[in-house]
Amino acid sequence: MLNHIFFLPLLTAAVLTAAGCSDKGPEEDTIPTGPVYSNVYFENPVIAADRPDPTVWQYGSTYYTLSTGVNPYIWTSPDLVEWTKSSTKPHTTDDVQEAKKVGTKFWAPDMVRIGNYWNLYITLYNAAADCGIALFRSTTATGPFTWSGVITHSSTNGGIKDTIDPEVVTDPETGKVWLFFGSTGKMHRVELNKDGTALAEGATYTHVAGLDVNDNPSRSKVFEGAYLHKHGDWWYLFASAGLYLDATYRMVVGRSKSLLGEFVDKEGRKMTEGFASEVIASQSGDAFFGPGHNSEIFTDRIGQDYILYHCHNESVEGSATRRYLMLQRLYWDEEGWPYVKDGKPAARDVAPKL
Repeated sequence: MLNHIFFLPLLTAAVLTAAGCSDKGPEEDTIPTGPVYSNVYFENPVIAADRPDPTVWQYGSTYYTLSTGVNPYIWTSPDLVEWTKSSTKPHTTDDVQEAKKVGTKFWAPDMVRIGNYWNLYITLYNAAADCGIALFRSTTATGPFTWSGVITHSSTNGGIKDTIDPEVVTDPETGKVWLFFGSTGKMHRVELNKDGTALAEGATYTHVAGLDVNDNPSRSKVFEGAYLHKHGDWWYLFASAGLYLDATYRMVVGRSKSLLGEFVDKEGRKMTEGFASEVIASQSGDAFFGPGHNSEIFTDRIGQDYILYHCHNESVEGSATRRYLMLQRLYWDEEGWPYVKDGKPAARDVAPKL
């Protein structure tokens, strides 16, 4: 996929400055449409294949990604832009069969390194009332990740429907490990043990964001695809809302000073009441529509942040059946809130300097 990055001819320093290559904000980042400025840009999607609900991780100088699917191939990249489908699958056939005893569909992986282990959390799904989150582990970044067992399941956690979309994060201040998950049955948080291999002793489930779908059938205030990111003094809870098959699907965010605190939007309204601030959205008729279920955020060597997420591509598919991997620069406003240029998916952007 070498068509993603393109080089533009070198001009004078004065013209280069006019290109807006500083890190001050999107108002100074004019992405050229022709061979005018000297820089490196890329075009979206960075993976033009069905890659819903991605997780992306880094080991050494290589980035890796997995998505929803039963034992999909791992893709690799040196720069988050050029991706290659490897010949490596994350699980052995025996481990896949063991997992299928719990759920036949494998959704929304989340890769987390805890200690000497790479923990791969995956949703195992049969139905909204019959699904759970399981763990596979490996001592290497590419596996194979072996079956470790079920972490939580709708049949044992009080009937939380759509026990899906795991996001595991370690609090650097306390060392405690937390699992955030959920969708149509609300988003919840529960503590795991120090290795992230099971629920902590006496762990309880706490509602952290979103409404139940029965109270919000449009799903405009139903949140899924949790991702936690620390920026400055704040923890940001990224999520997705709306119907994933159409342009109502969008990426939203709230924040809290603590992982255990109340996450609120820009107006101070609670995410537990269905409020959140938009990060990336689209409109009906847009070529790229339904952006959401973001992956990890990465920072390049000059301090620029980039976010990965999935998105439909109407101009290629003509339908809403496939979700491609997108990469986009993420900015922070003066109040510390994340946003992207123009508030929508970018067809092209400045490449990260890794």
